[in-house]
Amino acid sequence: MLKTRIILIVVAALLVWLIFLLPKSVVENESQLKEAAPEEATQGAGHAAVPATLSATIKRVRAQFQSDSPNQKNAIFADSLRTLYSQAGQFDSAAWFAGQAATFFNTTESFLNAGNSYYEAYSFAMEPAKQEQLAEQTRAWLGKTIEADPKNLEAKTKVAMTYFTSNPPKGVGLLREVLAEDPKNEFALYNMGMLGIQSRQYDRAIERLEELKAVNPNHIQGALMLGIAYQNKGLKEKARQQFELVKKLDKDPAVQATADSYLKDLDK
Repeated sequence: MLKTRIILIVVAALLVWLIFLLPKSVVENESQLKEAAPEEATQGAGHAAVPATLSATIKRVRAQFQSDSPNQKNAIFADSLRTLYSQAGQFDSAAWFAGQAATFFNTTESFLNAGNSYYEAYSFAMEPAKQEQLAEQTRAWLGKTIEADPKNLEAKTKVAMTYFTSNPPKGVGLLREVLAEDPKNEFALYNMGMLGIQSRQYDRAIERLEELKAVNPNHIQGALMLGIAYQNKGLKEKARQQFELVKKLDKDPAVQATADSYLKDLDK
């Protein structure tokens, strides 16, 4: 059970509880999006029901969008659909429309929006082929962002994470570059800690996550990961302290339930 939870956390690179709460995607690829309107799948099998008002808004804006009309008005519709599909938890569609908007606007901000949207879709993808497809799009758009703004370390960290399903050494190398430039970078420290857990290098995971804790004592995901690392090292009391800290930092019922499940494991 514990190993399964860890794998899910690493694959998603998001809060573990979000994996169980959010829907995954709508479309398989860009060509499918052109063949079948996303709104037709908004409440399809395997997806959480989308609120009626949000669904209606998506349908209305989607009807106004014309994929073969490269103009500013159409790009604005595409960007609106990026936001709406993201709110609906349908990240593949959000990413596709973000790419459409970025292709027209051709600005650093639009590149970042597209890259972040594709990264979010990648984070929830479970099939290897789909992961790699979304990873390539993430790298393409965030690569444009980094080219325009080399100091955007968050974008570089996300690019690094996309390599962990295909080329882990390259991903680690990029994360180390980020930390060499900014040793207190929370996003990079957190992901290095997660990857240490995935590779069962718990001492390294603990080192990175303790560094993160020193930078930000209230980092909820970091506290959860640190607890998992300590648990796997057999340091139950230190693990318990971290899971209790998670409960103290976030009173959301889903977060409380996740922490409680790990605390229960410590008593077995």
